[in-house]
Amino acid sequence: MRAFLLFIVSFLLGACQAEKPSIAKTEVDAIYTHGNIWTGNADMPTATTMAITDGRITAIGDRLPDELTSDNVVDLNGRFVMAGFMDNHVHFMEGGAALASVDLRDAASPDKFTRRIADYAKGLPEGRWVLNGNWDQTQWADDNGNAELPHREWIDPATPDTPVYVIRLDGHMGLANSKALQIAGITNDTPVPEGGEILRGDDGELTGILKGAALNLILEAIPAPSDDELMEQFAKAQDHALSLGLTKVHAVTAYPTETTMLDIFQMAKTRGIMKLRAQVSTPIESLQTMAEASKNGTGDELLRWGGVKGFIDGSLGSRTAWMSEPYTDDPSTTGLPMSNPAELGNFMLTAQDFGLELSIHAIGDQGIDRVVSYMSALGGKTLREKRYRIEHFQHPTADAIKALGRTGIIASVHPYHAIDDGRWAEDRIGPERLKTTYPFRSILDAGGIMTFGSDWPVAPLNPMDGVYAAVTRRTLDDKNPDGWIPEQKITVEEALTAYTATNAYSFKEEDISGTLEPGKRADFVVLSADPFKVDPNSLRDITVLKTVIGGESVYERGQ
Repeated sequence: MRAFLLFIVSFLLGACQAEKPSIAKTEVDAIYTHGNIWTGNADMPTATTMAITDGRITAIGDRLPDELTSDNVVDLNGRFVMAGFMDNHVHFMEGGAALASVDLRDAASPDKFTRRIADYAKGLPEGRWVLNGNWDQTQWADDNGNAELPHREWIDPATPDTPVYVIRLDGHMGLANSKALQIAGITNDTPVPEGGEILRGDDGELTGILKGAALNLILEAIPAPSDDELMEQFAKAQDHALSLGLTKVHAVTAYPTETTMLDIFQMAKTRGIMKLRAQVSTPIESLQTMAEASKNGTGDELLRWGGVKGFIDGSLGSRTAWMSEPYTDDPSTTGLPMSNPAELGNFMLTAQDFGLELSIHAIGDQGIDRVVSYMSALGGKTLREKRYRIEHFQHPTADAIKALGRTGIIASVHPYHAIDDGRWAEDRIGPERLKTTYPFRSILDAGGIMTFGSDWPVAPLNPMDGVYAAVTRRTLDDKNPDGWIPEQKITVEEALTAYTATNAYSFKEEDISGTLEPGKRADFVVLSADPFKVDPNSLRDITVLKTVIGGESVYERGQ
């Protein structure tokens, strides 16, 4: 009898199990497990597991749906994961060219400056120019902050037959040797273009230093690189960007050229070289070209276009940022509008009529005020929807900061400049104007929209350098260990958001990128440490272990 009862129980249990529906398995391309994932999504800020299919996030959380399965399961071993970094402003090809050229950024004396150019020139074929450089005269400043600008006579003896044109790291001032001046036809009698300067010494002779619009006199004389040279420069820039966790960049350039930035990116895409997502803007003077290129669409998820970038002024380092009051260390000048402001306003109006996106470089308070006024007049009630941007926004007035929250104009900011310029900015504009300099905290508190980027190669491309700068504001000379204008510090989360979700918003892609959520792009990075947990002073020591774009690994450290 007992055996019979056991048989009946066993039979019934088997029947119940047979009636339980089986779970249909859904194969996904990859599952990442055991991660420390910061999603950027306020509704679910953290997760441990993420599934990816067809370049999109299928699911994310601490537990995935049981039906999801994959042959490709990646154990993150507790590593920190976040959405891929985006950079709001890079001179991409200039950066690639700089990687392939002489590096003067840390030349700490006139002698080192001269020797590096001389040594580099020795290895060049006849007729090849020495370009880029990214020098900074403050590297050899005396204890009072005074620094002599380089002179063509420093380099002429070593480069009698090699043309040299090396730019200051801000891109608004350059040094040409006598050979380059000769090729460009620049003499003591050359008229100074509007918005530019041609410096002369006490003897009335050219020093080789050109500023602002005068740079065009040299640029027009430099031979264009071949397509293969351009692609080599593109590849160098892209490899560097991917190694730093960048998944998208806004590529801009300062000057119109025969081969546009868009042409170069399209060439890289056609040749199958392009892996990094990009949004490309051309100089506002070339708006007709961009309007024509946008007639049949503005690209795809890998490469987008449809914007133009203009200049209202220069930089603080070269005293060409347009200020409302004279410079403290040179009362003879308030800086330089890079072009006729009214003409820029007309360009902006035409660009809007063509439906193009606007990004305008403005650094000085007068320049910023003028651009805010122009954009406000253009956009009207729909200004916030247009997502127009002011590039740099370094030295605004308090009223300009408030205007961001009111209008929706985006501050496209580059935080590394704060810890660089903070070494000498007070000498330029005095303590009172510093109160609203690089006002990261004030922008956010006013309800403004702030995105982050590098301005590479003017500053390092590494996003973690920018996060460090925004969070610590510790200047490069270590003279401000608690932060330069510390009340303008922001949090790690705010800085990471400015490099991810807010950049996606500025690109009008907030529905498909910027955070790690189901349906969004599988663009993410794996970092060597958790930025939320390390000492803020160690943020820039964090490295990228892996960069993924559209679910595909495009960089792995050590491979």
